[in-house]
Amino acid sequence: MRLLILTYGTEGDTRPLAALGQALVQAGHDVHLLADAATLGTARSLGLPCSALAGDIRTTLAAAGAMKRITANLGRLAIAHTGDWMRQTLAAGRGCDAIIVSGLTAFVGLSAAEALGVPAIGAMLIPISPTAAFASPFLPFTPPALFNRASHELFGAASWRLFRRATNRARAEAGLGPRRSLATAHPMLYGVSPALLPPPRDWPANAHLTGQWIPPAGPWRPPEALQAFLDAGEPPVYVGFGSMAGFDDARLQGAVVRALDGRRALFNPGWSGMDPASLPGNVQPIGHVPHDWLLPRCAMAIHHGGSGTTHSTARAGIPSVIVPFAGDQFFWSARMREAGIMQATLSGASITARQLGEAIAYAEGSTAKARAAELGERIQHEDGCAAAVSLVERYARRHG
Repeated sequence: MRLLILTYGTEGDTRPLAALGQALVQAGHDVHLLADAATLGTARSLGLPCSALAGDIRTTLAAAGAMKRITANLGRLAIAHTGDWMRQTLAAGRGCDAIIVSGLTAFVGLSAAEALGVPAIGAMLIPISPTAAFASPFLPFTPPALFNRASHELFGAASWRLFRRATNRARAEAGLGPRRSLATAHPMLYGVSPALLPPPRDWPANAHLTGQWIPPAGPWRPPEALQAFLDAGEPPVYVGFGSMAGFDDARLQGAVVRALDGRRALFNPGWSGMDPASLPGNVQPIGHVPHDWLLPRCAMAIHHGGSGTTHSTARAGIPSVIVPFAGDQFFWSARMREAGIMQATLSGASITARQLGEAIAYAEGSTAKARAAELGERIQHEDGCAAAVSLVERYARRHG
């Protein structure tokens, strides 16, 4: 089959879709990935055909104070490029058998699939299908359980209201009539571990938790400085905030350094703009290192709580200390607390050295270590890409 994968987000959003795309190629399918230009490194390293969509998410996130307005900024970016994305998707999708849609491009992908007369298959890293089992992951707070399902429906309705006008303009250019309501009938695949999030009993039959989508581990040689640091002492603390940018990085960096209190640590600045040159000698700056290689060699991970990093840390069997900034990061922090791996609720907007130090101390304790090791053992037996490939084939062929 010929398949088009369409997504827009940070590296953490695109990397799992690249892994899924490679798995589909290995299963004998012709796959092309469309995503933001700055996030296509993994796809290119895997040899997966890919093209850049209009827009610049890194600049959007790096704008001064962007973390305070991340939802609004990303919404404006998506609205501004909805027409571009529709045209690019229709051009790339001619002759395809199905479109796999994800991230900020979901509404565009659903409409493009309709215009091309092929099925749309949702592929998300965040569970958005309504359920009474948990609240919408996009809430920065936890409402009473009675309102769980309503919170999902409210988020879906608000998202559609935000993007409806731009989506319908793009649909008109594609020769489609306007949509009046949110599309919900298509299958949904989630690159989420059922060990980390038990499948809700009230989900529809076409919503699936497949497990994390990660590329197969290939040969990788660490830089000499990294290997020397690892060999020089006890497993270090990993610190990295992924694609997060636009926050008060000097304040956060100071809190991290004080909370580490001399512990050996590896620091990946990611997109943050933090200055590795100002780090003390106990903290070794690093660039991108495959998580499946690095995290099992660490004692714990302090991170922003993105779906991918949370899953990779859990798979490694080490504790997470999540410092969330926005979106679903608070949701994954709550999952770690439910698993007994974290105790306190933290926030990137107000984190202090004392709070972070207490969280590190808890992660060093026997309870957090044992719970993390147990969760890692369960996740390591999952093959999320294989499960997702089987489902993509089922839904695409059913339509054919």
